[in-house]
Amino acid sequence: MATMQSLIGLVNKIQRACTVLGDHGGEGFSLWEALPSVAVVGGQSSGKSSVLESIVGRDFLPRGSGIVTRRPLVLQLHKTESGTEYAEFLHASKKKFTDFASVRKEIEDETDRITGKTKQISNVPIQLSIYSPNVVNLTLIDLPGMTKVAVEGQPETIVQDIDNMVRSYVEKPNCIILAISPANQDIATSDAIKLAREVDPTGERTFGVLTKLDLMDKGTNAQDVLEGRSYRLQHPWVGIVNRSQADINKNVDMMAARQKEREYFENSPDYAHLASKMGSEFLARLLSKHLEIVIRQKIPSIIALINKAIDEINAELDRIGRPVAADGGAQLYTILEMCRAFDRIFKEHLDGGRPGGDRIYGVFDNQLPAALKKLPLDRHLSTNNVRKVVSEADGYQPHLIAPEQGIRRLIDGSLGYFKGPAEATVDAVHLVLKELVRKSIAETQEIKRFPSLQTDIATAANDALERFRDESRKTVLRLVEMESSYLTVEFFRKLQMEPEKNSGNPTAPNNDRYTDNHLRRIGSNVSAYVGMVCDTLRNTIPKAVVYCQVRQAKRSLLNHFYVQIGKREKEQLSQMLDEDPALMSKRETLAKRLELYKSARDEIDSVAWK
Repeated sequence: MATMQSLIGLVNKIQRACTVLGDHGGEGFSLWEALPSVAVVGGQSSGKSSVLESIVGRDFLPRGSGIVTRRPLVLQLHKTESGTEYAEFLHASKKKFTDFASVRKEIEDETDRITGKTKQISNVPIQLSIYSPNVVNLTLIDLPGMTKVAVEGQPETIVQDIDNMVRSYVEKPNCIILAISPANQDIATSDAIKLAREVDPTGERTFGVLTKLDLMDKGTNAQDVLEGRSYRLQHPWVGIVNRSQADINKNVDMMAARQKEREYFENSPDYAHLASKMGSEFLARLLSKHLEIVIRQKIPSIIALINKAIDEINAELDRIGRPVAADGGAQLYTILEMCRAFDRIFKEHLDGGRPGGDRIYGVFDNQLPAALKKLPLDRHLSTNNVRKVVSEADGYQPHLIAPEQGIRRLIDGSLGYFKGPAEATVDAVHLVLKELVRKSIAETQEIKRFPSLQTDIATAANDALERFRDESRKTVLRLVEMESSYLTVEFFRKLQMEPEKNSGNPTAPNNDRYTDNHLRRIGSNVSAYVGMVCDTLRNTIPKAVVYCQVRQAKRSLLNHFYVQIGKREKEQLSQMLDEDPALMSKRETLAKRLELYKSARDEIDSVAWK
């Protein structure tokens, strides 16, 4: 089984690592909170600071009136076999403090660095480690003293702010509560005991400490409290005799103060029978032993929490993407994989796996027919316009049988109107494809972390769509021009036979070639032919658009881009994989936390079962 020193030392190490990563407890659910610790709570002027200094055996805490402790102080004590006593701060880890007056000054300066020279408080802890042969292995968290009223210079919310901060620590089930109460006040009014009763009603996590026993009125004592009759806890009460203000002013050595404390209890008629279980030295040993027991009990739950956290972090890293290798080949592979992921989603939109592709069919089935119906063919084939076109086509020599040149001009003019709907269909499908590119980029999780690559893919895809649109426009215009360049003769030959059937006089139209009836018949024949062509184009334009735009987009949307990136140098590839700084920072934080949790798990496994 692990030694007490190794277990507490391991917890200290994990706590320091957590603090570096911003996981400093006191708020929310964290690994720091899962680690057992001892929180020191008490009202202002309860002797809390003196208790801590007695346990350490050094003067090192700031003193004064009002709120002196304005940030949590995580005090980690490390017992050494011999050598010089020294202290280290986590925020100044390369500096060793052997002068404990400098430690006090550093605590004050570091407090002011976060809170300013005000009486505000902050939940960001100061982490202090003390190495000494005169301490036991122990971790204590000194919290701001509780108060009932705000004094001048303090915000009106200070009472509630301190209460919230203290509760955020002591409410955690792994927190051991060291409740400091002065003996010269009624225990029923103790802020520390009142809070402990609320958060730990069974008293399983609470150690009661009674200070200022030597300042009680003559003829009174605290035996009922110390022997558990006034307020019973699961753990024994411990009495402490702090240095007097006169001793503090005279800089009486802490070792001498400890000896004086021992002599007080041994020689006191009220407490001599409890002397072996009184004093700061006994309190330190008691807390250290209990902390070691609690740590050992909590190891399974700590490991379970760490394993859960590791799984969650790995899942989050998978979601936001792992770091990209620095090798050029690996970077090119990563880019190609992300392009394929985008291309796959784009094809799903077109093929119906995702919404959006149906809008292309909507262009063919609704927009194109509607545009064809709106063509001004009635005006173009009106009697007056037919007369005008036919007359101009005849010139000085009127037609003999049928106004073929006029009919051809009327057909050419009519078919010219089809170019507008044909081009509009191309443009409408182009807009749909561009929107699907935008959606596909937004839905491709793999590339969200790379803004530059998103831009490059979007640019390349849209450039390709422009090329496909140009080719599609040329093709549909060719379809219209082909209908104009060669007319279907059989259609007009059938029309030529109809007058013979009806009147038996094929030359009749020639006799009154400019009459309204004759012109209306020409317009009707041209309209019928144009209607036949319209039906053809209504089918062939979508085919051309799909072939030139949709099919090409599915097959080769990024082909040109692939060729380009294959020629790029490593530096250019790195620029394409330039991530969002916020995402990089988040991944770095997650990676550090993952490393911490894995290291903690390995170290707990290596230490816990020795």
